[in-house]
Amino acid sequence: MARVINFGAGPGKLPRAVLTQVAAEMLDWQGSGMSVMEMGHRSAEYGAILAAAEQDLRDLLAIPDHYHVLFLQGGATLQFAMVPLNLMRGGSGGDYVVTGEWSSRATREAARFGTVRVAASSQEGELRQIPAQSLWQLDPAADYVHLCANETIAGVEFNWIPETGNVPLVADMSSNFLSRPIAVERYGLIYAGAQKNVGPAGLTIVIVRDDLLGHLRSSAPSLFDYAAQAAAHSMVNTPPTFAIYVAGLVFRWLKDQGGVTGIEARNIEKAALVYAAIDSAAGFYGNGVAPGDRSRMNATFTISPPGLDAEFLAGARERSMVQLAGHRSVGGMRASLYNAMPVSEAHTLADYMSDFARRHG
Repeated sequence: MARVINFGAGPGKLPRAVLTQVAAEMLDWQGSGMSVMEMGHRSAEYGAILAAAEQDLRDLLAIPDHYHVLFLQGGATLQFAMVPLNLMRGGSGGDYVVTGEWSSRATREAARFGTVRVAASSQEGELRQIPAQSLWQLDPAADYVHLCANETIAGVEFNWIPETGNVPLVADMSSNFLSRPIAVERYGLIYAGAQKNVGPAGLTIVIVRDDLLGHLRSSAPSLFDYAAQAAAHSMVNTPPTFAIYVAGLVFRWLKDQGGVTGIEARNIEKAALVYAAIDSAAGFYGNGVAPGDRSRMNATFTISPPGLDAEFLAGARERSMVQLAGHRSVGGMRASLYNAMPVSEAHTLADYMSDFARRHG
C-alpha cells in the first residue's frame, strides 16, 4: 500500500512499524481474544500495558523516582488550566514567557485563576525568537515559571533550559516531547499532548515532581487533582486506554532507534536539510526565525513572490507530500519533521524545494 509523506503538524505521522503492529493486534491482543479497545482498564492485561508504557517512558527520559508519570485526557490545552489550579499555592502567581500562540493561550487561560505576569515576550519580534534570559523579569516569589518549549505555528523552539532558581519550571512540550534528551530534574512539571511525537490524539502526558502534588484549589474539579491522579495511577476514571497502548508501542520503537539521543541526531539532520533549502534559495523562501531559535520539529517558510503557494502545494501533492500548508492564522508553509519521519522524506522535500525555487525564482 502506497503511503503519503505526511508533514502534518498534528495529529502527526506515526512510525510504520507501530501502525503495522497495531493493525496486527487490533482484533486479538497477544492471544487475549479481544482488542485493547475492549479491555477493562483495571484488568490484568491492560495493567501490563500501562505498566510497560510508564516504565519505557521512564527509561527513555531517565525520569527520577520522585517524579510521577500521569496519562491524562483533555489535551495540552486542559493543562493551561490544570497547572494554575494545582500550582498557584499562595505565592505571587505564575510567571509566563510568551513566544508564540500556544504560550499566549496558556497565559490567558491561567489569568482566569490567579495572578499572571508576562515575564518575557517576543511579541515585538513577531514571535520569531526566544527572548534572551537577561531580558526576563522573573519574580523569585512566583509559584512557577511557564514556557512552551516549541511553538508549532511560528516554528520557534527553546534550545536551552532557563534558570529559575527555586521557582518550579513548567514546560509545555507537546510538539517536541521525546525529540531530544530532557533533563527532567530541571523542571517541576512537563506536559505534552501525544499527537505530535507520541501517539494518537486523546492522550496527554504529565511528568510532575512530588512536592508539587496535593495543592489543588478546593473549588476545582476533583478530576483535575494531580495528587489524586498519581495515587490512582492515572485511573481516577477510565483513561484513554487505546492511546496509551499506542504510545507504549512508540516508546518501544524509540528505544529501538537508539532512544532520544539516537532520534535527536536524526531530527537534527532532517531540520538541517530543510533549512538549507530555505537559506540557499537566495530569498525565494523566507523563514524569519532567529537561526538559534529555529524549530527542529516545525520548519515554517513563505514563498516570494506571492501567489505561488497553491502551485507549490499542488506540486508537492503530485510527489505524494501532503499537509505542508502553514497554520490558517499565518499562512505560508510548514513542514513538521516529527520523530516518525525518516531522513529520506526530508530529503525529498528539500530536493523539491530547491527545484521549485530554480524553476520560479
